[in-house]
Amino acid sequence: MSLAEIRLDDKYRLATGHLYLTGTQALTRLPMLQHQRDQAQNLNTGCFISGYRGSPLGGLDKSLWEARDYLKQHAIHFQPGVNEELAATAVWGSQQTNLFPGARYDGVFAMWYGKGPGVDRAGDVFKHANAAGVSPKGGVLLLAGDDHGCKSSTLPHQSEHAFIAASIPVLNPANVQEILDYGIIGWELSRYSGCWVALKTIAENVDSSAVVEVDPLRVQTRIPEDFELPEDGVHIRWPDPPLAQEKRLNLYKIYAARAFARANNLNRVMLDSPNPRLGIITTGKSYLDVRQALDDLGLDEALCASVGLRVLKVGMSWPLEPVSVHEFAQGLDEILVVEEKRSIIEDQLTGQLYNWPVSKRPRVVGEFDEQGNSLLPNLSELTPAMIARVIAKRLAPIYTSDSIQARLAFLAAKEKALAARSYSTVRTPHYCSGCPAQHIHQGARGQPRLGRYRLSLHGAVDGPAHRDLYPDGRRGRQLDRPGAVHRHPAHVPEPRRRHLLPLRQPRGACGSGSRRQHHLQDSLQRCRGHDRRPAHRRRAARRPAQPADLPRGRQTHRSGKR
Repeated sequence: MSLAEIRLDDKYRLATGHLYLTGTQALTRLPMLQHQRDQAQNLNTGCFISGYRGSPLGGLDKSLWEARDYLKQHAIHFQPGVNEELAATAVWGSQQTNLFPGARYDGVFAMWYGKGPGVDRAGDVFKHANAAGVSPKGGVLLLAGDDHGCKSSTLPHQSEHAFIAASIPVLNPANVQEILDYGIIGWELSRYSGCWVALKTIAENVDSSAVVEVDPLRVQTRIPEDFELPEDGVHIRWPDPPLAQEKRLNLYKIYAARAFARANNLNRVMLDSPNPRLGIITTGKSYLDVRQALDDLGLDEALCASVGLRVLKVGMSWPLEPVSVHEFAQGLDEILVVEEKRSIIEDQLTGQLYNWPVSKRPRVVGEFDEQGNSLLPNLSELTPAMIARVIAKRLAPIYTSDSIQARLAFLAAKEKALAARSYSTVRTPHYCSGCPAQHIHQGARGQPRLGRYRLSLHGAVDGPAHRDLYPDGRRGRQLDRPGAVHRHPAHVPEPRRRHLLPLRQPRGACGSGSRRQHHLQDSLQRCRGHDRRPAHRRRAARRPAQPADLPRGRQTHRSGKR
């Protein structure tokens, strides 16, 4: 019996199978699966991918470049953007391919990626493009990289509210397998409803890895039979007046998304009881935290069923599909909503249950309890231990035990031990060795921004504490002329780092390969002096400063004093 051939590129080479993938690799494999699905349906489709890197999607472009040969086999074109909004505009253009004669494909499905601040930046494009719609055989999936714990950002952020403002449905995967499954569902949902569809990503699922089932036909979607679309459809067209777009979006497309979620069972009861009393509704990463919390309390499936505990996992957090929620709420005394950051599901749930008879309407708690006291705070990230304490508290009127109390005491002791420092030394943060243009002169006002630039806020990095913050891509523009309103000197001149060209595929270490290839995130960061400045400007920068008493320019040249 011969051994099977195993290669590092099996994650892209093998058509089907159980493969070990990271979340980033799953996102790279995702458009290949969609193309395989289209081929199985005799559709001649292409794919367009664009965006701008940022954690937790900081390595997606590198992964796509590494898989370029496999992308080409599936008619997938990857072009990173100058910034997030221009990348979104290019994605919007991919949906207009079939509006004009000469298209080479039946449709182009597209994927955009960007960090949370990039979602904010591209908001105007998202609103216009989602109102216009997608190609019937195209579809758009938006990958939003969120940072709930502010681990690599200037502010903690979540993208759901920005997508809600643009009327874009939001899918919330919990793990690597669901990145693949929900990604396929997202494109199918986009084609059916005419909406752009968002896929929320966080470090917990993108940076994790797992053995997943890779099969283009693993997900079988169904078209709703109980929802009637307008006669002229919900897809992009030309001409298309703005008020017609608004009518199509508000009267049909959002409700088509809810009908699709119901037909494809995106909201699933994961734990049930014959006599339910307490219900838990959760989504994404918080679902895994809930399951861990139940395990920490010793509540297995059999015990949950006997004490009356029921759990609903929501796949599409906005818009919340109401039929499955109403069925879940039947007979419950209380519903606990577990979600990180500002409420999304809880606010929709209370509105959907508002008109229920008071005798049948369950209490809804989550961010706050029924007395208005904080229950699950919307600060930073939730932990299984925090959720376990809340579940035990809400479950106490129904069921408690010495085992639960002992486990709560163990969790409290563990958290206290982890919070206590076991060392006395403190390591001062510093920039990476050789990182150019990071030194801030003593007494100058620093310019920290995202990622490594936030180190200057610690106050002990290459100089004094730095007080200035600014949005990404707008360095030093808080006050266009600081001297006009402030007596202190202007900021230190900006280093030669600009955001003008898209990132390109790296070819080697710094200084090797073509000058047009850049290996750092800022595409024009200096590399052995090749910072894209014209030659005369580089020479001028190296030229010694002239004494202040000497005349300059043409007068100097004529007088022969140069």
